[in-house]
Amino acid sequence: EEIAFGEYRVKVLHTPGHSPGSICFKLLNGNEVLLSGDTLFQQSIGRTDIWGGNYNQIISSIKNRLLTYDDDIPVFPGHGPSTKIGLERRSNPFLA
Repeated sequence: EEIAFGEYRVKVLHTPGHSPGSICFKLLNGNEVLLSGDTLFQQSIGRTDIWGGNYNQIISSIKNRLLTYDDDIPVFPGHGPSTKIGLERRSNPFLA
């Protein structure tokens, strides 16, 4: 689903795994960026040992929803340092 804020557009991506309703946002105007919340972190993934968490789901969400984007797309997690899709695709130990 896409949401418009004036001239700006955001794509909402359902990425279950950290929690059943986890979502990420891809900003579509200008320099595209991915806001990954607690789904994908630099060299890590979100916790799945909490209520509703599911390891297999989060891996599937990341591989099938986030890693489909170009390598140079910046990723800004809910906390911690930023990264890029290509770096995570190549070297995130959880995605090997």
